Amino acid sequence: MTLDLLAPGVYAWFQLPGEPGRANAGVIVDDDGLTLVDTLLSAPQSSPLGDAVDALGFPARRVVLTSSNAEYSGGTGRFRLAAVYGRAQTSAHLDQPADPDVLRRLYPAHADEIDDEFATRPVSHIVNEAVQLTPACAAIPMCGQQEENLVVVVPGADLVFAGAMCTFGVTPLAHQGNPAAWADALDELVELAPIVVPGHGAIGGEEEVRELQAYLRACVAAEGDPSRLESGPWDTWVAREHDAINIERAAMLAQGVDEIPRALLHRLGL
Repeated sequence: MTLDLLAPGVYAWFQLPGEPGRANAGVIVDDDGLTLVDTLLSAPQSSPLGDAVDALGFPARRVVLTSSNAEYSGGTGRFRLAAVYGRAQTSAHLDQPADPDVLRRLYPAHADEIDDEFATRPVSHIVNEAVQLTPACAAIPMCGQQEENLVVVVPGADLVFAGAMCTFGVTPLAHQGNPAAWADALDELVELAPIVVPGHGAIGGEEEVRELQAYLRACVAAEGDPSRLESGPWDTWVAREHDAINIERAAMLAQGVDEIPRALLHRLGL
């Protein structure tokens, strides 16, 4: 894998084909150094990313985490001198010690990458409102995959690094979010930029965002019954085991219950 140049000073690190535990990352060049968007799951993933970043010849000044989930934040230790930006929810999660055993069950295809010393860096800068991080990019709070997410917009490239807010060709996992609110937030996301770099999958745009939106709304419409999930473009996506979790989560929230879905707890052996 290499850093793909998307526009002058804007790069993406794609891990394709996308799957749970195998996310993408972004790199933006400014006069003072680099801004990274997400840091991947583990040292075996973040180390080659870090080597490619080092080869650009600029210091990594900032890491923006689109979510606290390990597949986006697990590699923060590779960029130990960079400031870490995230939402308050991300900060609270990363202040807690990680449970490597749970992460191995959550990302079974990558269990051998997660050792007993797995740890992330804490958030150093909490982002609660839209902010122009650098002349090149802005961080925008959103509500979706979690109650509190971030995306990074690069206006000069007509591009948004959506991170955890978008998965293309990979079934999302909404166990910490609200599928209905996530679907609604995607209306805002498509207005940010025409080019979307997702947290999983290949680069896309409004068409792919609308497919994700339709899937999330289909999960809500299923009213807790996976057998009622209608067909759609998601029929060919990977990680369809997430359907039951997403549908249960949507139904629980509709009933005023904000808890981790039982389907996920069962999968994690909890």
